Amino acid sequence: MLFADRPGAVPAEDGIAHFGDPVREQRLLAAGEAVVPRDDRAVIEVSGPDRLSWLDSITSQALAALPAGQATELLVLDPHGRVEHAAGVLDDGASTWLIADAGDAAGLAKWLTMMRFRSRVEVRVRDDLAVLGYTELETAEKRVALVAYRPNDLPLVWGDPWRDVTAGGWQYAATSAHPGAAYTWIEAIVERSALPQLADVEPAGLLAAEALRIAAWRPRWSREVDERAIPHEFDWLRTAVHLDKGCYRGQETVAKVHNLGHPPRRLTLLHLDGSDSVLPAPGTPVLQAGTEGEAAEVGHITSSARHHELGPIALAVLARRVPPDATLEIRADGARIAAAQEVIVPADAGATAEVPRLTRLSRRPLAQPPAQA
Repeated sequence: MLFADRPGAVPAEDGIAHFGDPVREQRLLAAGEAVVPRDDRAVIEVSGPDRLSWLDSITSQALAALPAGQATELLVLDPHGRVEHAAGVLDDGASTWLIADAGDAAGLAKWLTMMRFRSRVEVRVRDDLAVLGYTELETAEKRVALVAYRPNDLPLVWGDPWRDVTAGGWQYAATSAHPGAAYTWIEAIVERSALPQLADVEPAGLLAAEALRIAAWRPRWSREVDERAIPHEFDWLRTAVHLDKGCYRGQETVAKVHNLGHPPRRLTLLHLDGSDSVLPAPGTPVLQAGTEGEAAEVGHITSSARHHELGPIALAVLARRVPPDATLEIRADGARIAAAQEVIVPADAGATAEVPRLTRLSRRPLAQPPAQA
């Protein structure tokens, strides 16, 4: 039985929203006891002997010497340093596998194909492969690892690097207790033909996955990125940008904004008043009360969810000038929702800010499946 055929499955535009009880599913997912079918994610295979050095030269990440089985992520920037594409990265020794948001996969694959020139690489979207998400705990991990795709003797299991500041990265969030440290998110690539083997695995929907992501302050291409986005605004230098690598498109802006500080906008977590049971949709304006009682638009919601412990929360992109203690309000469906900030990217973010540089490295090796009895 496929996940979409499970009793209670409620479809959404980009996959299965939930299976009847989003809060229960979220708790099971956090406990490592449920699996999310990530129909909102897609897989791109990059093959050929030049694949890693080529990807290194055109993206924000240092990939030339990426060991097989080591998970990381990359960004593709335009000449002005704005984010165009994003993907998780995993190499198995013969091919490099990119996991991207489904809405970005075709565009990313097209751009990569156009950039091949004389490089010995091939790019293709693998529609025969699916992505499953879960947290790094035994129950779900062991079951999925048994069916993970392994074209070159390594299971394609990508551990999200967001849990730590990776080599060459820089954290802007002024905290030593980053919620990302507990975000042990994993995405496994599985052949679609193997999905029926997971018929008895506990499912969770995309709403559950989004709630855990938002609580971890984790940015995403399909939600946080717009035509103005630069990686500094989302603290994406933690894991997706290598500040010590060679030239690539957009590097000048990355270096300039980082060295001078003060990115034009900043990501923040909003704790929302849940009195009206209204959850603002992405794109909803965020308002700040003025000195004379009038509210001015200072940003917008990018993602929102009901977290099983934190309640209604949202990620929002705000203008740098908005004070951390400002009174904020969101108006949605006739409700006026008060919002309190939990600062992710400080207004003075950059190399000169009074924020300790965190250099804890945690490269998660490719998970090996348990031996079959």
